[in-house]
Amino acid sequence: QVHLVQSGGGLVQAGGSLRLSCATSGSIFRTNAMGWYRQAPGKERELVATVTSGGSTNYADSVEGRFTISGDNAKNTVYLQMNSLKPGDTAVYYCYAKLIRLGYGKVENDYWGQGTQVTVSS
Repeated sequence: QVHLVQSGGGLVQAGGSLRLSCATSGSIFRTNAMGWYRQAPGKERELVATVTSGGSTNYADSVEGRFTISGDNAKNTVYLQMNSLKPGDTAVYYCYAKLIRLGYGKVENDYWGQGTQVTVSS
């Protein structure tokens, strides 16, 4: 079993900051990448940011320069620091991990967190 547990999020005024965390646990052989998606009401889920095990990062254009993703390999945890938040950032944020489970050879699968609401008021 693999579990992703998210924390953080909540309600903040425009211009404010929030930090999301996502910790993985379970029978993990290797985590290749972790990241965050978000889904606003009536919209499709969109990629926010990713970080690989090697430290390479990628951001959606809409959050570049405002959000920072970081990972702690020792803790199998990924963080999303969100600054200068805008009402358009309001969404449910989901963390994910691309990982290989112990005993599953080289098979990589995606696992998801439970989602956390981020609401930015104007």
